[in-house]
Amino acid sequence: MPPVGPGRARQSTIYRRGTLGQSPRVPTHPDELESRARAAMSDRAWAYVAGGAGAGATVDANRAAFDRWQVVPRMLHGTTTRDLRTEVLGTPLAAPVMLAPVGAADLVAPRSDESIARGAAAAGTAYVFSTQGCVPMEETARAMGDVPWWYQLYWSVDEALVDSLLGRAEAAGAQALVVTLDTTMLGWRTRDLDLGSLPFTQGIGIAQYTSDPRFMEVVRERVAAAGEEPSPLAGTKGAEKVVAVASGARTLVSQARRHPGGVRDNLRSPEPRAAVETFLDIYSNPGLSWQHIETLRDRTSLPVLLKGILHPDDAQRAVDSGIDGIIVSNHGGRQVDRSVASLDALVAVRERIGPDPVVLLDSGVRSGADVFVALALGADATLLGRPHIYGLALDGADGVQSVIDDVVAELDLTMGLAGAASIADVRAGGFVERRPT
Repeated sequence: MPPVGPGRARQSTIYRRGTLGQSPRVPTHPDELESRARAAMSDRAWAYVAGGAGAGATVDANRAAFDRWQVVPRMLHGTTTRDLRTEVLGTPLAAPVMLAPVGAADLVAPRSDESIARGAAAAGTAYVFSTQGCVPMEETARAMGDVPWWYQLYWSVDEALVDSLLGRAEAAGAQALVVTLDTTMLGWRTRDLDLGSLPFTQGIGIAQYTSDPRFMEVVRERVAAAGEEPSPLAGTKGAEKVVAVASGARTLVSQARRHPGGVRDNLRSPEPRAAVETFLDIYSNPGLSWQHIETLRDRTSLPVLLKGILHPDDAQRAVDSGIDGIIVSNHGGRQVDRSVASLDALVAVRERIGPDPVVLLDSGVRSGADVFVALALGADATLLGRPHIYGLALDGADGVQSVIDDVVAELDLTMGLAGAASIADVRAGGFVERRPT
């Protein structure tokens, strides 16, 4: 008998449990997964994770782009086994799915990056660590075990900090570097703005920085240079001041809990607040340019991918400059409202640069069928963002693994039912077409 493959194996597990009256803790339907995660998350966590820029047109566009394509299965192909394995820039992948970097996920669950890593490792899935993570990369790397991981960099205005983060990533075992291009400033994120909620001000999402020797050097220089600063409560009166004092106290406690060291000592120290202020000043570089990217060959030995490419001209320049790979992404619709959909951009990018350069797709991917469509349109692999965070919200590391297992299972079944025996078969073409208008 041929191997059943991950799709049938996953079905069998779920249905066998069903005979015992057990339904999955993590729903397999993307809409239900999102709905249950919403119920499990706080308003601030949901705003940060699910929210998009502006009115959310780009978030909607990412899904609408997938809806414009349909799979055309072939019959009587005789294919009984599928090989989902692939390799991207020397990184072996059990399936063409990786976990996207998501910052500040401690809004959803404590020590989030570590839990995500354990779920990814259990599923045998590579994970792209975020610079805005909540657990130092070295600790997250240990949770990955032998499963590969990449490091995502936000380019700081402090070049020594850039070098320090790159060196730490290499030393900890990263197999590639992903430079995010589209977040040189935060987009107009209305859900967060309407709550007045920015997790970094609470010390959430800055663990890569507070664990970094160069960053903490800058923090201590800031503390040493500070004189008597006016109280942030200056000018407030009465009930307004009472509310401000309570909110300020909660913020100080949150910062102290997330700063290295003991909470009691941190509450007496100016460092946690200074670390947040320093982070807000230097974490990203609005002046990021091609000239910065050109310096990477002298700063890291890792393969370099640029994340956030949407225009074919930018893709061509990246290829011409010797960049190892491109990640077509609009940051899940979180940066520019009414941006081009990532899947539409993928088609245009492939048409421009041809079939050979490495191109991954991020933004809008929710299911195995989505992965199949992305591969058929030219992606070498895809990144899975919000869905794995929804799994985290529902069942921790096990929830992350469940989401991955479900996506890979559906991809496997879609390949088998369509007649594709390998990822190369899917990419060879003929399995998708535009939906008639």
